[in-house]
Amino acid sequence: MREPPTRLLDELSRVMTGAVGIAQGVQKEADSFAKSQIERILRDSDFVSREEFEAVRAMAIAARDENERLEARLATLEAAIATKK
Repeated sequence: MREPPTRLLDELSRVMTGAVGIAQGVQKEADSFAKSQIERILRDSDFVSREEFEAVRAMAIAARDENERLEARLATLEAAIATKK
């Protein structure tokens, strides 16, 4: 068998390089489309940001602590009233 001419190999190399470039372009376009769709879905949903979640969580913890403190104070006051009777 004889070797293919250099010109044929050069042309094949050029075609393959072009195909790789096209495939990379398609991949970038698909990635961009998927990212924009995910961002749209998240934006349209009623999700909260991590910062908002942490702020509300801190408020809930503070409210729970306040509630426990007030329960203890109420118990002390009720005990004081009960001993005065």
